Amino acid sequence: MAIYFIHGEEDFNIEKEIEKLKSSLDKNFLEMSFKTYDNPKYPDLISLLRSQPMMFGKMLIVINCLDYFSKSFEDKEIKEITKALEDNNDNLDIAFVAQLPRDEGKKLDSRKKFYKLLSKYNSIECATIPTYKTAELEAWIKKQGQSKKLKLTQDAVSALITQIGNNLRQIDSELNKLQLVSYPDNIVNAEMVKENCISNEDLFAFSDYLMAGEKDKALREYRKLLEKKYCLEIVSTLQTMLRRWIVLKARSSELSPFELAKLTGQHEYVVKLTLQKLKKANLKDLVKLKENITEAEYNIKAGLSQDPEAEVENAFFK
Repeated sequence: MAIYFIHGEEDFNIEKEIEKLKSSLDKNFLEMSFKTYDNPKYPDLISLLRSQPMMFGKMLIVINCLDYFSKSFEDKEIKEITKALEDNNDNLDIAFVAQLPRDEGKKLDSRKKFYKLLSKYNSIECATIPTYKTAELEAWIKKQGQSKKLKLTQDAVSALITQIGNNLRQIDSELNKLQLVSYPDNIVNAEMVKENCISNEDLFAFSDYLMAGEKDKALREYRKLLEKKYCLEIVSTLQTMLRRWIVLKARSSELSPFELAKLTGQHEYVVKLTLQKLKKANLKDLVKLKENITEAEYNIKAGLSQDPEAEVENAFFK
């Protein structure tokens, strides 16, 4: 058996770590050998840790445990959890996952006994890569591109960072698109990135019109975006940007651009530029827009919407 403690803000890397663990399971029995639980109550947690895999061999249990860090286990409960982990079945792997919200600067409390207990095992931190750490972000993009057999020129890598920032999930999605358009030689340059990948500037143009109440122009920009992206991909990117905009708008009166840059994982220049663009935006409107597109995203993913593009469009203009 093995115990893993996977934590941090970068949901894409957390997802990849779970996929690595799943790859060791028998694909014929995945429905029975892979289970996920969200913050189970203490008695249920103990029961899960003592699970006995059946005839299908190795089993993986993922326990999303972020809520555990906002409370304290009693000493006797920590002792019981410790014993359950130590006596765990040889064919049972357990991954405790604490996924933090992006762009909020939150950290797990390392003073917690539960944190100290999990840290004794395979602890994997999946932190976001700030956009100002250009070399680190470039290295990640190049490695990800190589895994897809892509030959990225340096200017293509720079263009991806300029257009997308540090959203690894979106970068990976764009690399998949570039994989198709660059076939068969698989060479990608900056021009291909600019022509085929959505950019933050595209979204800024759309959002500028939306925040200014110029709905006809905003609608035109949204439909331009649809030429490059499926509506859910646009929503995913906008969600990330909105989280940052809300933080910047809410905290700009108390924090300096440098402090905001550290908080949101952006370059200070980008923060200053964004604050200028957000001057006329109302914080309540930003929050309401985020709520609307979150609802639209849920409806689409749950199969409750007959027309996804129209669903998102309506969310923008409610």
